[in-house]
Order: sequence, then structure tokens, then C-alpha cells
Amino acid sequence: MLRERVGVEVELLAPRGSSRAELAAELARRTGGTARAVFHADAEPSLVPGMGNFLHLTRGFAVHRADGTELCTLVDDITIREGLDRTAGPRPGWFRVLSDDARLLRLVENLADPAAGPDTVLDPVAAAFGVAVQRIGPVRRLDDSGGATVALVAPLPGERERPCEVVTPPLVRDHLAALEELLAPARELGFTVPVEAAVHLHLDGAPFRDGAAFRNLVRLFGRWRGPLRRVLGTNPACRRLRPLPADLLALVEDPGLRRGGWPALRAAAAGTGLTKFFDVNLTALLTDTPRRDTVEVRVLPGSLHGAEVVQRAAVVEGLLRRCRAPEPLPAPPAAPAAADAALVALAGG
Repeated sequence: MLRERVGVEVELLAPRGSSRAELAAELARRTGGTARAVFHADAEPSLVPGMGNFLHLTRGFAVHRADGTELCTLVDDITIREGLDRTAGPRPGWFRVLSDDARLLRLVENLADPAAGPDTVLDPVAAAFGVAVQRIGPVRRLDDSGGATVALVAPLPGERERPCEVVTPPLVRDHLAALEELLAPARELGFTVPVEAAVHLHLDGAPFRDGAAFRNLVRLFGRWRGPLRRVLGTNPACRRLRPLPADLLALVEDPGLRRGGWPALRAAAAGTGLTKFFDVNLTALLTDTPRRDTVEVRVLPGSLHGAEVVQRAAVVEGLLRRCRAPEPLPAPPAAPAAADAALVALAGG
């Protein structure tokens, strides 16, 4: 059903008493491969006045097949909260590394061993600074020689080991079989779809570094937002979704920008406040050095079944193929039922 290369992210929740580590071990066992601890970087709002976000590292797992090829990565997702016992104490060995400086956190990520325990994980970083890690109750704090805090290590309470985002490498063929290789073991282990769950798709961004294709992409996710959410079944409880900025929708219709070509359009789009946390993540298209050169579609609902993911992904693939055509994407019909049918037709369905 899918023709193109696509990376998939599926948000799951481990049963109580289990964790993403158990799924990683099971996937490694079934493929004769390995599961290796890795760090996963994320950010969450800070309760400290004047500090917008706490940046943190948590433990995930990279699973490889026996031949060394990547099977998937399993990481935390801080948007998954419902169903967790927030009063639960930390399980042994589960922790997070906190910092208020992204550069320092990347240093920790590069030097520290994610498989180490909370008591020793900062030791290589401390050695690089020529200092010792301080112990303050359950917290480990690393200050530099001038007394400025580099990072903290704190226990991970509240069952945060249970959220499990399954991140695939780019899938180029047999998409359904590849997803079921990951999701069937999760179902058998009792993993479920979280209340806030979504599925994210990463599709090749290169074709959208073009004025006409980018304009159509913005029209699709801006003007067809209602039909998209109805046809794909977007989860209303999903966090970190929002409409594209009104300024972006306006500028793609600005005739003056057409004369400047793609560079002018890209520069204008970069000034509209885009982040990754919209219905579609376009940020990779606004830089020449993206970490992943993809368009990330974030509006698919959660699922534990590969067939459901592939069916919805095929609709998205067809719509993005239409966006690459030179003709402007039309406006949707006013009536919801007609708009939904027109969207399916645009996808080639």
C-alpha cells in the first residue's frame, strides 16, 4: 500500500510493572540481535521561576538485528501521562539527567554511558571537568570548578519507564511486515495505546524545498485541517498539536513572494514562529542543515496494529504526492462530508 520511504513513530504504554526495556529485550531475542541503552533528549516546562524549560536525558534502547542493521529505537515520550501513577516511586536504575543548557546536555550525552547507574553516570563528565560528583540525598549534582552546575541526576518517579515511543528507521519496502515485527510482540507483552497517543510519519523533505510544493503542503495542512483530522481520525487528546500559523497561510498566497522563488519563501516562512509542535513539522525545510530532512506528519491517531498505520499512512502519502504537483491545491468544499470525500479523492482513493 505504501510506495515511498517513510519513518514511523508509534506511541505505546507498557503494562504496570513493565517498561520499554522489556520490549527492547523481547525484540532483540526474537531477531537474535541486541538491545543497547541510549540517551533520549527532551524538554519539559520548568517549575523554577525564570527558567522556561528543563532539558533532560532519559534512558531508551536501540535494538539491532543479528546482522547489525537497525530495527528500532524505544524512548520516552513526555506527552504520555494518563494512566501513570504519578505518586509511584522510581524503579531501581531508572533516572533522568537534567540541565538548563543544551550544550552541556549534549556534552553529557557524548561522554556518559546510558547503561550506567545513577550513582556513576556522571563520572566521565566529572573527570573531564576535573571535579567530583556531589551526592545530595537521592540527587547527584555536577558543578564545574567555578561552582556552576553542569547537570543533575535524579530518580525517575511516576512510572516514566512505561511510556514507549517506537521509532523505526526509514522503511523502504514491506512496511506492514516491518511494523508488525515491532507491534505484534508489544501486543503480546500487554502494551496498550495511551490516551494521548499519536503516530508520526517522517517523509522525504527534499521535494518540498520548492515554492509550489511547499505552498501546497501549507494549503493542505492549513485549509484542509478539518477534513484531514476527520479522515485520519486524529486523537483529540493528543498533545502538542496546533494549526499552522495564520501568517504562514497568508504568505503562501502572497504574489510578491512568488518573484523571489524558494529562498524568499523559506525566509518568510521562518519568521512565522514555526516549531515542530504543529499538525505538521516543517522546520527541517527551513534550514540547510536539518537533523532529519523530513516532513513530519503528526496527526495520525495511536495504534497497535500495523495495518491501521499503513492504511492511514497511504492516505498521507497520496496527499503529499498531490502536493508535489505544480497545480495549486484547491480549497475544500464547505460541507464536511463533501470536503472529506474530496480529500480522499486528492489522495488518489
